[in-house]
Amino acid sequence: MWPQPNNQSGFWPSANNQSGGSWPNSDNQPGGAWPGQSGPNPPWQPGPQPANSGPGPGPGPSAPGVPATQQFSPTMPFSQTLRDGCYNNMMITIRGTVKSNANKFTVDLSAGRDIAFHFNSRFNDCGKKVMVRNSLLSNKWGGEEREQQHFPFAQGQSFEMKILCKEDEFRVAVNGSHQLAFRHRYRDLRSIKGLGIYGDVTLSEVKVENVP
Repeated sequence: MWPQPNNQSGFWPSANNQSGGSWPNSDNQPGGAWPGQSGPNPPWQPGPQPANSGPGPGPGPSAPGVPATQQFSPTMPFSQTLRDGCYNNMMITIRGTVKSNANKFTVDLSAGRDIAFHFNSRFNDCGKKVMVRNSLLSNKWGGEEREQQHFPFAQGQSFEMKILCKEDEFRVAVNGSHQLAFRHRYRDLRSIKGLGIYGDVTLSEVKVENVP
């Protein structure tokens, strides 16, 4: 059994949203440890990388071969470039507040005109609250994915959303709970350089970092 995360930055929560639930380390190998816990493998948390402040990405020092952290101005609508594209163990953290009269908001990861990962959180979809996931490739939408254990966002309340890129999928956690995984349909991860956030939220922080 893996220990339950404590909702601090850099923690990846339980996959089944239950205390003591199983979720492996960042390499999906047994024997890992949560950050701050003892274990045979190094803790799963962002490394000591300097952030770049300002309205957009800027150059910053990093270890050879390790992308530097990018921190963006949290303006809406949000549209910025991921300097290094997407890659294994890249994590996007989005903190903000849902508007009290929110209908929906969207997070897009795009490559040119293609949308590799479209995350659309809807507060009234035929009377239901649902997180819709999809991709737009060659001007054609794929099949929607709607499965969810619960809807983690609430109108008028703050949230923390994390998107972790792995070799085969994007993983999404909200407020310390793992929500879903979206298998890559667009395979050239490094070409996914567009990050857009639109709709009925205000932002307080958006950052991108490498998770060792």
